[in-house]
Amino acid sequence: MRARAAVWAAIIGFTASWAGAQDDPHAACADVGWVPREVLERPVPLRSGIGRAHEELPGASAQVQALHDQGLAYLHSYVWIEAARSLQQALRVDPGQALTWVALSRTYTGLNDDAGARKAQAEAERLAAGADARVKRRVAARARHLEALADLSDAGRNRAYKQALDEALAAEPNDVELLLLRGHAEEATVAGRGQRGNEATAVYYRKVLEVSPDDFAAHHYLIHTYEGIGRIDDALVHGAAYARLAPQVPHAHHMYAHDLRRVGRVDDAIAAFLKTYELENAYYAAENIPAGLDWHHGHNLDLLSTSYQHQGRMRLAERHMRESHALPATVDNREFNLKEWPGFLLSRGRTEEALAAARLLAKGRWATTRAVGRVLEGQALATLGRREEALGALAAADEAFREIPPKPVLGRMVSRASVEPYLDGLRGELLLGGTPEERLEARAILQDVQKRIRAVPGPDAWTEALFRLEGIGRAARAAGDWELAAFTAGQMREHDAAYAGTHLALGLVAQHEGRAAEAAREMGEAVRLWGHADPDLPELAEARERSRALASR
Repeated sequence: MRARAAVWAAIIGFTASWAGAQDDPHAACADVGWVPREVLERPVPLRSGIGRAHEELPGASAQVQALHDQGLAYLHSYVWIEAARSLQQALRVDPGQALTWVALSRTYTGLNDDAGARKAQAEAERLAAGADARVKRRVAARARHLEALADLSDAGRNRAYKQALDEALAAEPNDVELLLLRGHAEEATVAGRGQRGNEATAVYYRKVLEVSPDDFAAHHYLIHTYEGIGRIDDALVHGAAYARLAPQVPHAHHMYAHDLRRVGRVDDAIAAFLKTYELENAYYAAENIPAGLDWHHGHNLDLLSTSYQHQGRMRLAERHMRESHALPATVDNREFNLKEWPGFLLSRGRTEEALAAARLLAKGRWATTRAVGRVLEGQALATLGRREEALGALAAADEAFREIPPKPVLGRMVSRASVEPYLDGLRGELLLGGTPEERLEARAILQDVQKRIRAVPGPDAWTEALFRLEGIGRAARAAGDWELAAFTAGQMREHDAAYAGTHLALGLVAQHEGRAAEAAREMGEAVRLWGHADPDLPELAEARERSRALASR
């Protein structure tokens, strides 16, 4: 906690307007984003290696055009701070560029600063009154976008925004920026910004690559799109392109690492996550910006740490998890992903520590976090044999779950569908130790839960699903439900056959069922895949011992 407090102290020290955040660190970012204005308005140099973006500004100087394009490039990589700095600097030189105000409005939306987004858009609309038809169309489209963002469930506003983009594209069918925005608009809500793509979004991004084959932004959004629809090999191709075209952007290397993991290249993924880590730390040092202001830093640490966990390198996994958890959670999905820490502690048999971490999580800002924190509290209590208290934690999790908005809300990325499988998982695990009827119910619940957690999109969810499957498998074996254990091992194989723990689970099932030769093969594969593991990893020791025993028969 001292480390987290130190980070917040550094953040609030930037500006007196954050003084009230010392009692509630989230209060300062509730309505105006989470980055102090002083940071967003700092001068910035022109940079290379961030990918090339371009949107023609009428009558702009070369300097203003370059700063605007740099802001757009950073926006397309979700580097909100540098996007804002670049666009603000362009506007200091030439405040009469309506399209730069529009880009700044989009950046503020990325920072969850609705007031800032609307203020920038108002200036764009004022300037557009005397602008040409092209600028008017783009400013009007952003106006429809902001109207739709105000109520994500309003289908009419959604259609109006798409229609505005389609009208602009009718006049400029090959405009890259319009095509990218039109692709975003095909996501589940108009809050989409390239992260929740589908076949419809891919149509627009592929069109961009026809017009501009080296457009890094299209490659970026196609990575997310193909991940979402399960085309990992395609995502990997675009990941390599993004990293090549934007080598100084940490997120580019991070995205490539996403899918290197998915094809079993975990060593390469770790190298790319470490490259991201090095670029970020160099940036924070050079620009005097606390890491806690960058939403991406904790996310990268989370995936780096779980990649080490995947390899059985638990000391490194723990070190980076602790570093991640010392950072403030500025957005809901960042706070939600803090569940990895108590989950890790549970997997290592450190149940009392897991219980304390889960209870801290249950005090989170967002209901999604409080619900999953209660679930992890219940799992820890159940492991300690305190079943009645575990049932109480489940009831508290249900209560927090009911507080989650049932409809999409701007700035909230974690949905009920992402949380509910955790509650049902605890419900099922508590039934495993009950009557025969309850055990049958538990098996049905947990089989269904496994399918649902595997379906949750996103790289964090993919990794979390693997370790949740592993935990359910342990619980099933402990309860003597080998049918559930076999089902779970099969799910692990489908999810990630490159994980050593998958083969340990398969080997344990095969050994229980008397298939000694198969069990020996699986145990041997587990030992091989844990080749970089900590020497004292208990799972590795078990796989070796069982492998030797089976070989000696």
